[in-house]
Amino acid sequence: MQIKEFTINYIKKLTQILNQIDIEVIEQIIHTLEETINKNKIFIIGNGGSAATASHMANDLGVGLKRREIISFNIDSLTDNTPAITAIANDIGYENIFYSQLKNVIKKNDVLIAISCSGNSENIIKAVKYAKEQNAKIIGVTGFDGGELKKLSDINFHIDTQKAQYGIVEDAHMILDHIIYSYYINKDLNEQ
Repeated sequence: MQIKEFTINYIKKLTQILNQIDIEVIEQIIHTLEETINKNKIFIIGNGGSAATASHMANDLGVGLKRREIISFNIDSLTDNTPAITAIANDIGYENIFYSQLKNVIKKNDVLIAISCSGNSENIIKAVKYAKEQNAKIIGVTGFDGGELKKLSDINFHIDTQKAQYGIVEDAHMILDHIIYSYYINKDLNEQ
């Protein structure tokens, strides 16, 4: 397959996926995030490309909106502390990198945004199960068939694709971040 043909097909597939996004779920996510203002904390977790999305989302929804004095979410990406992650992974196992950071910290009505293309990453599932035990709200951001994370989520933003279509799924997950971020930017501009 030629580069041009591949690119055209990729864009077509991404466009089809974006046209299938459940807008109601995005609205539920925004309302859930807003319920945390001045009361609760938002944590975000993910591996690999999803870790990059978690970090980007915490930057946009935390610093980006706060600096513009639009809205102030108390939000942290648990993917950003490399020394903590590597120490936990080395000492007690990679499956504990998020669970250990959440243990005795996440509280009732806090929000955990868990990003996982497969929805089956052991470290994600362990953290989600612990957060649910603490009565935190789970926003799952999934792809492929959604895996276990889709079943455990209170709200699930799902990109239904064949397995191993990481690029398409991760593109759509990043677009979710930018939709939420841009919604607040646009809302602020229209209120001025």
